[in-house]
Amino acid sequence: MQQLDGKVAVVTGGTAGIGKGIAAAFVAEGASVVVNGRNAEAGEKTLAELDAGDRAAFVAGDVRRLEDVEAVIAGAVERYGRIDILVNNAGGANGLGPAIWELPDEVWDDTIAWNLSSTFWATRAALRHMVPQKSGRIINISSVEGKHGKAVLAPYVAAKHAVNGFTKSVAREVGTLGITVNSICPGLVITDVIMRSGPKTAEGMGLTLEGLIDLFAAESAIKRPNTVAEVAAVATLLASDAASGITGATYSVDGGTAAY
Repeated sequence: MQQLDGKVAVVTGGTAGIGKGIAAAFVAEGASVVVNGRNAEAGEKTLAELDAGDRAAFVAGDVRRLEDVEAVIAGAVERYGRIDILVNNAGGANGLGPAIWELPDEVWDDTIAWNLSSTFWATRAALRHMVPQKSGRIINISSVEGKHGKAVLAPYVAAKHAVNGFTKSVAREVGTLGITVNSICPGLVITDVIMRSGPKTAEGMGLTLEGLIDLFAAESAIKRPNTVAEVAAVATLLASDAASGITGATYSVDGGTAAY
């Protein structure tokens, strides 16, 4: 029997990168998966790649809007009758800088909404279904930046630290209800998103994209970027019945970059 047979999962930001990899891993393990993203064309392409028939669906929405987040959860329950697994994957940084004393309010607000408020909104909506059924798995995709500081990246670093704290607190609220809440902190993972946005970030640091990748890899113990499959494997474990005793934890998948 596959690890996630009969389970229903929602993956936000699931049309690219880590989110798509997690969705594919869940489908391979027998789950039905609702993929969320902002672009309908990317959503349809993802469904074609998953090739899971009725076990995969796409719900469009921007996680920076409360009503969109609630519609994603409601859409999953309407289609499949329940929700067993929530992966709060959507998020990101709005580039490097400027320095904090020059940072516009809108950049701060957008980053917090994208990474932190979306996690709160989706978790709250999912728990309204998980608590009555007394079972569920919530997996928050944080970052290695949620474990240390980085200059000119304060909004993103603050949001990811907060995601880890939120994870620990919610885990204690629902620990006796058959629900686990954990976060994964990836390091540098080479995805299509990195290949699109990386050159601009690298330029801001006076580097080429290859130089930026080498810099991050050098900070790790394994001296290479991690892969989407390595992150998805941890997510699959945390989503499974085998992880029923794991909650309130932050799992680093960063090749040994973080100090803890």
